[in-house]
Amino acid sequence: MPSLISSLQYLKVRRWEPELIGPAKPTPCEEKKLSDIDSQESYRFQVPFAMFYPNNPLNEGEIDPVKVIREALGKALVPYYPFAGRLIEGPKQKLIVDCNGQGVLFIEAEADVTLDQLGDTIQPPCPFLDEFLHQVPGSEGITGCPLLLIQVTRLLCGGFVFAVRLNHTMADSLGLAQFLKAVAEFARGATELSVSPVWERHILNARDPPRITCTHNEYDLETNNKAYQIMEENHNMINESFYFGPKEINAIRKHVQERCTTFELLTACLWKCRTVALEFDPEEIVRLSITVNLRGKKHQNLHIPSGYYGNGFGFPAVTSKAGLVCENSLGYVVELVKKGKSEMSEEYIKSVADLMEIKGQPGLVLNGNFIVSDNTRVGFGEIDFGWGKALCAGPANALTLISFYSQYRSRGEEGIAVPICLPEFAMERFCQELKRMTGKP
Repeated sequence: MPSLISSLQYLKVRRWEPELIGPAKPTPCEEKKLSDIDSQESYRFQVPFAMFYPNNPLNEGEIDPVKVIREALGKALVPYYPFAGRLIEGPKQKLIVDCNGQGVLFIEAEADVTLDQLGDTIQPPCPFLDEFLHQVPGSEGITGCPLLLIQVTRLLCGGFVFAVRLNHTMADSLGLAQFLKAVAEFARGATELSVSPVWERHILNARDPPRITCTHNEYDLETNNKAYQIMEENHNMINESFYFGPKEINAIRKHVQERCTTFELLTACLWKCRTVALEFDPEEIVRLSITVNLRGKKHQNLHIPSGYYGNGFGFPAVTSKAGLVCENSLGYVVELVKKGKSEMSEEYIKSVADLMEIKGQPGLVLNGNFIVSDNTRVGFGEIDFGWGKALCAGPANALTLISFYSQYRSRGEEGIAVPICLPEFAMERFCQELKRMTGKP
């Protein structure tokens, strides 16, 4: 998607010294175990999120978002006190939160730019993310480091940018959104939360005795496959954003006769274009992993309660020879996507937890894997700190293997923004394939 302005090449951000924000009141000093789903090696990374807020004329510039959010954060860390702790590693590489109240990292900042000047650069991946979310040296570790890094940046127009980095072992997108909604409720003056946090990580622990009952194509059980990491190290990786509004979705839908959801259609299209772009050997096995939420009525026998903010999802993988994905119709790939979604069940996620216990935290298959995470219904756009809804909110960029879908409004229409991360040599071909799918010149 083109930027509303193309002249903005850089911006200047002034940052105060990072500070630790702890709970506003005394909280329990204890150790709390993460689940076997949380602790897995595949979740041991940091995920950045960004939310862009316009000025609220009712505030008349007299209310400082940094001050409001800083105070609300301390209040929210009372019921969500594990976030203020530090992770330690226990037996069998399992993670435990040392709830010591040390706090989360917080940065106050201001930028010499308005929201209008940023234009469409606010959609993921924002090219100025490093300015809006300063990576404090020494803070990015999984154990022994702050579990959240938050930067609030005032803009010249009276709006602000709220950016946060999450240690993924602590929560998924829904869990983070639940916490940030708690911060927002306190920021708007609430004295009680609409949703109380629930820990109960034991719900997603391995069974006794553990038993692997399903096929898990997403995990590398036999070898330590570093092919994709080697590719990343030896090639310039590019993060670009692609927008899919009604016109683009309708154009892609013309390539299929099968009934399918927008998610299934878009995912099939992106996987096909990406597989073509990476020029795999036709006989090589490629994978698509789809994150599936475990909360709600569909998986009610798991008994994940309302308020649970741990990792409550799985990502079953469907496999195919690369040549079949590239050469067959988009309808063929759509059916593969449907098959991948259908793999998720209560038994499947229990088998994943048992696999972690038996196999000792195996990592993901790296080579040929593509993971998609739909964040369009998570609710980041509904988080209101007192300035109204964000113009753009959600995961801030793509990772090497992972693309996040986010809601995005462009020129008056609602659509989906998807960042894609590919080596430089593959990005041009990906764009060409996508143009062919969407009928764009």
